[in-house]
Amino acid sequence: MTEADFLLLLRPLATGDAARGLLDDAAVLGDLVLTHDMLVEGVHFLPGDPPGDVAWKLLAVNLSDLAAKGATPVGVLLGYPLSDADWDAAFVAGLGEALAAFDVPLLGGDTVKGPRVLSLTAIGRAAVAPARSGARAGDGLWVTGTIGRAGLGLSGNTEHLDAYRRPTPRLTEGQALAPHVHAMMDVSDGLLIDAGRMADASGLALSIDLDAVPVAGDRMAAATAGDDYELLFAAPAGFMPPVAATRIGTFANGQGLTLHDTSGPVPLPARLGYQHGQ
Repeated sequence: MTEADFLLLLRPLATGDAARGLLDDAAVLGDLVLTHDMLVEGVHFLPGDPPGDVAWKLLAVNLSDLAAKGATPVGVLLGYPLSDADWDAAFVAGLGEALAAFDVPLLGGDTVKGPRVLSLTAIGRAAVAPARSGARAGDGLWVTGTIGRAGLGLSGNTEHLDAYRRPTPRLTEGQALAPHVHAMMDVSDGLLIDAGRMADASGLALSIDLDAVPVAGDRMAAATAGDDYELLFAAPAGFMPPVAATRIGTFANGQGLTLHDTSGPVPLPARLGYQHGQ
């Protein structure tokens, strides 16, 4: 079963407005924003990755979901499987470093004995929390930062290793953008697949100019690699973002994702990004 198949089964259970139909990366309950992410050894991190870096990434990927809703973090709850004592101690040290770096307190959680399936719930507050489903026809698609650095780090490029192991959630940027944009989400599974999800959730077609995408390395590899944790947002024509960002596409009436560059249309790759279950 794929992740998309499982979500279809879950959606009838998500009856509260806060769930946003499970079409977003976070639940929004009043001014509270709640998100939960997991990291699995061998899937999201390598067995040889330093435990402190794994702890940093676990916190960062959850804070990135808060950033995409323009939220200020309030605290986190940790779900942790006890294993090797040295690994566990190094993880806790790294988690402490990450919590201090982002000024976020640990509020509680749970421990078990078992394989390394790490989980974290992050809680934040936001006056305005843009959904990924709010894009409008005529909006531009924008992205912060550079795409593809994490993919290069995962492939062994030491210059970009920190981008893969210790991503930086765009909390400040998200808070600055949230009151002004129509839709926002983070780039976690890959630029193309995540941009397509925003278009689908908004009921629109999306055209991306590959030449406009700021990338590190090969353009198509970067656009499908994932783990970037930059922000994607939809904003009206003429919008001047208050943060550093690049316009890479346009939403229109219709459906589906199309790509082009200066030479003309570009076929969609067979794989748009990472999908669990495939």
